[in-house]
Amino acid sequence: MLARVSRRQKLKHNALARVWPAFERLQLPWLCPVLYKQVSYRPGPRSIARKLDVTQSKRRNLASAASHYEPLHDESVPFDDHPLPMQYGSPKYHSDLSAVPYFDPQSPLVIKTSLATAPPRFRDVDSLGSDINDIQQILSACLHVGRLERGAAIVRRFSRLYRKDAAQLINAHNLYLDALISEATRTKDQELLKQAQTWFEVDIRTKGIEPNGTTYALMIRAAFQEAKTSKVERTVRRYISLAENANLKYETVVNLSTMLDDQRIGWLSRIAPMTFSRVDDSELSTVDEDSPDHGNTDFNLEGSLPPIKHTNQKGFGLSALTKSLSSLASTTPIPSPQGLDGNKEQDDPAQLMMLQHTLEDNTYTSALERWRLESINKKDVGVNHELGAPGIGALLWQWHEKLVPLIREEIRKADEAENKAKRGAADHDRCIHGPFLRYLKPETLSAVTILTCMSSISQKGVDQGHRTSHLVTNLGKMVQDESYAELEKKKNNRQGLWQNVLNTNRQAKRAKLLTRYQSQSHRQISSSQISSIPKIQIDVPKDRSWSESIRAKVGAVLITQLVQAAKVNAVHTDPQTGMVSRESQPAFWNTFQYDSGKRIGMIRMNSAMIEKLTKEPVSGVLSKHLPMVVEPKPWKGYRDGGYLHHKVQFVRTVSGDVHIKTYADAASHNGDLDQMYAGINVLSRTPWKINQDVFNIMVDAWNSGEEIANFPPESPNFELPPEPEASVGSRQHFLWDASIKEVENKRAGFHSTRCFQNFQLEIARAYLGKTFYFPHNVDFRGRAYPIPPYLNHMGADNCRGLLVFGKGKELGDSGLRWLQIHLANVYGYDKASFEDRRMFTINHLANVYDSATNPLKGRRWWLNAEDPWQCLAACIELTKALDSSDPRRFVSSLPVHQDGTCNGLQHYAALGGDSIGAKQVNLEPGDHPSDIYTAICEAVKSEIVDDATEGLEMAKFLKGKLTRKVVKQTVMTNVYGVTFYGARQQVQRQLEEILPNLPGTPELNIHGASVYVARKIFKALSTMFNGAHHIQHWLGECGSRICDALTPEQIEWVESYVEGKVDETPYSVPGNKGKSPIDEKMCFKSSVIWTTPLKMPVVQPYRTTVSRLVTTSLSNIVISQPALSDPVSKRKQLAAFPPNFIHSLDAAHMILSALKCDQLGLTFASVHDSFWTHAGDIDTLNTILRDSFIRMHSENVVGRLAAEFSARYKGYMYLASVEANSAAGKKIRALRRQTGKSGGIKSKGGWLKELLAERRRLRLLASANEKDQAEGNSMITPSRIFSELADERELSALEDCEKTDEEEASQSTLEEFEADAQPDVKTARTLGFRLAEPELEDAMVENEGPLGADAKSVPERKKPSAKIKVWLPLTFPPVPEKGDFDISRLQNSKYFFS
Repeated sequence: MLARVSRRQKLKHNALARVWPAFERLQLPWLCPVLYKQVSYRPGPRSIARKLDVTQSKRRNLASAASHYEPLHDESVPFDDHPLPMQYGSPKYHSDLSAVPYFDPQSPLVIKTSLATAPPRFRDVDSLGSDINDIQQILSACLHVGRLERGAAIVRRFSRLYRKDAAQLINAHNLYLDALISEATRTKDQELLKQAQTWFEVDIRTKGIEPNGTTYALMIRAAFQEAKTSKVERTVRRYISLAENANLKYETVVNLSTMLDDQRIGWLSRIAPMTFSRVDDSELSTVDEDSPDHGNTDFNLEGSLPPIKHTNQKGFGLSALTKSLSSLASTTPIPSPQGLDGNKEQDDPAQLMMLQHTLEDNTYTSALERWRLESINKKDVGVNHELGAPGIGALLWQWHEKLVPLIREEIRKADEAENKAKRGAADHDRCIHGPFLRYLKPETLSAVTILTCMSSISQKGVDQGHRTSHLVTNLGKMVQDESYAELEKKKNNRQGLWQNVLNTNRQAKRAKLLTRYQSQSHRQISSSQISSIPKIQIDVPKDRSWSESIRAKVGAVLITQLVQAAKVNAVHTDPQTGMVSRESQPAFWNTFQYDSGKRIGMIRMNSAMIEKLTKEPVSGVLSKHLPMVVEPKPWKGYRDGGYLHHKVQFVRTVSGDVHIKTYADAASHNGDLDQMYAGINVLSRTPWKINQDVFNIMVDAWNSGEEIANFPPESPNFELPPEPEASVGSRQHFLWDASIKEVENKRAGFHSTRCFQNFQLEIARAYLGKTFYFPHNVDFRGRAYPIPPYLNHMGADNCRGLLVFGKGKELGDSGLRWLQIHLANVYGYDKASFEDRRMFTINHLANVYDSATNPLKGRRWWLNAEDPWQCLAACIELTKALDSSDPRRFVSSLPVHQDGTCNGLQHYAALGGDSIGAKQVNLEPGDHPSDIYTAICEAVKSEIVDDATEGLEMAKFLKGKLTRKVVKQTVMTNVYGVTFYGARQQVQRQLEEILPNLPGTPELNIHGASVYVARKIFKALSTMFNGAHHIQHWLGECGSRICDALTPEQIEWVESYVEGKVDETPYSVPGNKGKSPIDEKMCFKSSVIWTTPLKMPVVQPYRTTVSRLVTTSLSNIVISQPALSDPVSKRKQLAAFPPNFIHSLDAAHMILSALKCDQLGLTFASVHDSFWTHAGDIDTLNTILRDSFIRMHSENVVGRLAAEFSARYKGYMYLASVEANSAAGKKIRALRRQTGKSGGIKSKGGWLKELLAERRRLRLLASANEKDQAEGNSMITPSRIFSELADERELSALEDCEKTDEEEASQSTLEEFEADAQPDVKTARTLGFRLAEPELEDAMVENEGPLGADAKSVPERKKPSAKIKVWLPLTFPPVPEKGDFDISRLQNSKYFFS
């Protein structure tokens, strides 16, 4: 080994000596770091690096138990981390990451997109499509699949659509050149290089199109592929000279840094030396340029699994996964790098890395293999598939064998269609979707189609069917994701994996260092600048998502083929003769149904297929959504983290929301998400294992078919009501039909639940004995979620009971006590003091032992628990600890939870400084935990007693009958904006249970009682959380003004439009006419945007998207494609703002706590406001949680938000509502009559003139010229009248903001409702939430109800008053005064989280 090392070092020394002369000419150490190995480079005093030294942001250290702080790691230093794939291991984050970062609210991240318009549609030429976005995606697809001729035709089409100076045009040329040069490099085809050179000279330069730095970099890259070495130097010199003459030298070098390896960079420095300023040698770090050798090593991941009894159901999904894992056990050789020392400790992680790659690659191949084997097994036992009933796997294999030729034939027809001179409608569609079908092999397309359709329909309910539009777009998205995953696999093939990771690391480090030479005077980024970010920042790729129309076309053609290929044997029995006949029928029907008067396309299953699925359920796509067997790839960019191959976004978006993506990309580029990345990486690398003791018991319980814990019975016995006689009225028949449907829905729900739980058990079985990880990402508010959807710690009780930490810790001095408290908590005894909870466990110790040793045949005490499976896991763990020789030394792996007390109200109490409320949610120290639900219930009871004393009949009837359960749901959802109507329905459901005999008289009825109690609940809440109530109202008022505002860019555009100036567009020909420019650009587009304490921008995604009819081979479907030009949905924006703001705060608190736990060596997991760690570390965790909360709320959070709003929305104008009969209102109306604007704001000309007049007045007043100021003072506008005669208090009260977006799951747990921030109107109505009225049209006089404490406290609406609309400069109401609660008192509150 020493001899090999010596030879290697000698080779390095000789190589360095050869390149040194060239290196001295090209002073670019940041582009060529390998050449600087073992070289001490000392720059002069005029170093650029010293001039542009980045000042580190101020950070305030979080008070914590840790006293040692390490210096911050400099991320900009290139190649300072280990280059091998071991980089996916555990990065060590430094202590100041857990501090609240410095954020200047006067300089928020602002991206100007208000002038964005919908892409134009052009006349379809050569079946390339009419939508410009679709044409661009077709170009990308053609180039990726090698259809270079068609790609060239599309680029030439762009040359006719775009102006010559349009950036989109040269970018299209660059895409084509890149594909051409890449193919020439791969095939060594010199003719392709000549085509590239000809294209550059003829189609670009001769046509008057200006190349950019990327173009020249591509041509230099092509020059290195020239077969004649003598021509290389001359060609490269020419392109560099052209770049310098065009002042594009810097941009060319930037792009070269990501295209060429270090050897070619060094060669480039020899043949074309360029002089750049030197950089400091502290910027340099060495990289071992030796490519690791690859060998084959047999690696057995599988341990000996205990025999378990299989379930009665035969689900095939996890069988494929189990086969995939078992196939890796001993027969599959896994390449392994030999650059490591070779010991087991270092080789095993590398082997697991390769295993994870294999696991992600086998998503569909393992499913196909499973189907094939089942089909063979059926044939071996003599089952005739034509006559008999094959199993699900064998049936799907039949579909697959028939579907693959159909897909091949469709691709062949697409090839023919592209070559036809005249095309019909079918040929036209094939020219569009054909390139996208070529991304994947027909076999893979078939598997994706079958699995996605079966999974989607099964999840919705096999007997319910699935909307065609949803199914085709979902399938299109799955094909898209698998296509890009396939591209990644080709790029990072197994033989070149290690070198690819090294090169990727080099490129990213180069790009990060290059950004330090790019000075930006302000953090405001326009929408046009966003597209240039990827040129500099490699880890912020452009969004490659296919449009909804492309997805729909791809999905439709595949479903059409599936409907044709999929058959099922239907068995019919003649009721008279008893003869049995079999017939092959289509497994799917393409049909329609009517919903609210609209005809909706549906895909339904054959009844024979439904019957088969009731016995053999099908689960969805597996491997890329499963837990990982290695630590997830650390998040470093918006799409750089999580799984190894399958790219996922760091921020979850719904329906491809472009606003969230745009802000997240920019924030990542600026480094604002670094702390979020670090916190999510902490969660992602928490190791987990399956609790085998609980798993064995769970399998026995499952196989019994009984209703145990949250397992529904396998064969539920529902009694159907007898059918009424035909003579009874139609009302009785209607009620009977409804009751029958209710029973069937319950039966289907039980079956669906068992199918999903069966799937979870199979996943758990596959991971027995293995350590695994849950990669995480966040929603748009910053709340963390595990990406694997089937089995994770955010799942139901059975999932949580199955999971333990992958590494255990000794209980220590306090761990046994916390283990006992945890058992009481999961049992449901969680409102008492810690000592009382501990004694609860001790007093039930006999039941604990019985539960642990004889769980299913003993007393079954654990089944009475609130969380039975978690209780059982705690019983087993506690029993083992007590039976050990020394419980303090017992190594425990069970996660112990610490839950917040109505966490949303905790944040509101801290924000508002409410002393009474703080005490009720345990911010105030106390000997016993406070229970906010009990406190509100007692306050309501007290009010009822007082009213009963005064003789109120309703109070007399309710006196002494209310329970904590009646108020709990309303209190819990109040912080998330539940309306009075929704609260009344929540209360009514509880009263119906406890007061079944309530008389239905006008004085005493269930509706009146629920109104009365809901009113009392709201009153009690507003009393205890008075400051929070004012903050909620302030947030709503701010959101209302933002959503009714125009940006400065929009107002400037109006001025130009009125003056007759024509908009400059990148297009050389006009597109199809749509909305008028004034209608498209002057709608309200301002979302409510704010920055979390961890500098993450939160962009509310609620907008009104335009539906579009898309013609597909299956049917005409209606889709919606979100765009930057979409106007905001004011109702949804206002409804979601207060709860989303609180969610962003609790997300920041969780991240800060996770980072501090990581620094102190604690294992950490979270379920929103429930934090988990080992029993022995709970005391430390509680200290961290309190410190993080104190540090965050020691800042003036609401004041900082107000300052950010003032800076972010500076220069905006909003349409305010003013009381028409107020002094200001009367004078404004008189002014409008006098100036002839009787139409007021309702008239388009009227609102334009008033807006521009006010804009001019403000500009004149801000001028330094005295004449301009005098002219501005002489102008009379409605805004001036308002400012002279009124103030904030005379603005019309905020419209009633009924919350619709965050109420979906307020029935039971907050976790369910928090999982999805998007509105579900139907569900919200079902749960009793009253939807907000649509915002009123712009009109001179409007009707609007008041809002405030009284508006929410009473269901009756006051008589509306007349209002008028006035343009005002966007300002915000004063921040509510904060109460006197001192947040530092939380430091001694031991029940803050318990």
